Amino acid sequence: MTRKYFGTDGIRGRANKFPITPDLAMKVGMAAGTIFRNGHHRHRVVIGKDTRLSGYMIEQALTSGFLSVGMDVILLGPMPTPAVAMLTRSMRADLGVMISASHNPYADNGIKLFGPDGYKLSDEVEGEIETLIESDLTPKLADSDQLGRARRIEEASGRYIEFAKRTLTRAVSFEGMRVVVDCANGAAYRAAPEALWELGAEVIAIGVEPDGFNINRDVGSTAPDALARKVHETRADIGIALDGDADRVLLVDEKGQLIDGDQLMAVVAESWADDGRLSKPGIVATIMSNLGLERHLGSRGLTLVRTPVGDRYVSEQMRAQGYNVGGEQSGHIILSDYATTGDGLVAALQVLSMVKKLDRPVSEVCRRFEPLPQVLKNVRYKKGGQPLERAEVQKAITDATARLGERGRLVIRPSGTEPVIRVMGEADDPALVETAVNDVVSALSGTAA
Repeated sequence: MTRKYFGTDGIRGRANKFPITPDLAMKVGMAAGTIFRNGHHRHRVVIGKDTRLSGYMIEQALTSGFLSVGMDVILLGPMPTPAVAMLTRSMRADLGVMISASHNPYADNGIKLFGPDGYKLSDEVEGEIETLIESDLTPKLADSDQLGRARRIEEASGRYIEFAKRTLTRAVSFEGMRVVVDCANGAAYRAAPEALWELGAEVIAIGVEPDGFNINRDVGSTAPDALARKVHETRADIGIALDGDADRVLLVDEKGQLIDGDQLMAVVAESWADDGRLSKPGIVATIMSNLGLERHLGSRGLTLVRTPVGDRYVSEQMRAQGYNVGGEQSGHIILSDYATTGDGLVAALQVLSMVKKLDRPVSEVCRRFEPLPQVLKNVRYKKGGQPLERAEVQKAITDATARLGERGRLVIRPSGTEPVIRVMGEADDPALVETAVNDVVSALSGTAA
């Protein structure tokens, strides 16, 4: 299905440029509100956002759209994406909206939608919204006496903090642990440090001074060097890096070394398997997770089910097959016993509790396997082109895959947000994988923009 507005994770783009304009945001509110306005009760939608300057504009436009079709709006203010998903369920809302472009720079923004169950909308429902946006929405407007009402609540952050803390047993305390948390000047700049402090940790917070422009700028999970320096400077036990909307997390150990999502999934999977908490003997991850993770889990009798890139697809597969642990190498960790989407804070708390329980350094607890050498290169192509359909490209992919054989793998996929082909290869032999990736990139180079 070709989609005009929605990508792999909602609608995203440069703020005040198509498709992230007030006009489209209002139509999204009208269309989504129309679809989820069913039954005879008062309908409500909760709207959260990160700290981007453009969040004010998009928030107001969405609010107008929802109100115009008779939905009440509850404004949460700056709030992590997983908090919006949680509050959509706990407040019995018909719909949840997060205004964020996640780890992108401040100039971008996006719109993510959640159903009443707290899960991201399916491709089919997003398709229905697109169809309505393209239609005449005037007949969908509510009568004058049926317009929605809007209100802002101030206690939303406190609700989320209590929710996050309740994912741990009462006996868990981080007393004696020095924790650096990097909130990326984003949505969790208040909630994350407060939750860690209330659990007993000595908290050193960075990336907690948002100004509308500095979200993800040289801080957060996409720029972990600042966190590594602060961990080293303060001799902390661990560093926690969230992204702009706090749905992903990466860690830094006491030596300043980065720990990615694959390692974190291995930690949780093994711990939960030992405690009998895995609903099935395995986890769900995407095609981008390292082959080393798959081999490591296999050595423990655990399987790895792969999905396309995107935490939404991981979540859908988890629900379909009954797994309760999944995620992405980038740090989206989904623990469905607690959350319906990636939750950086909750995942970090789980790992911290394991470190505390084992009473060992983070560098030992969170280094579960040796990843295979992995090479990722991007090739930009001309918009409207179909480079993967060219015969010479297909031959290069076939030849490279054959050379890697069972010693590695090759993943080629188009980006969901820009005209770029991503070529990823991994193998035990770094020279072999470098050659395989370069051969495919060379074949694709004729399509470069």
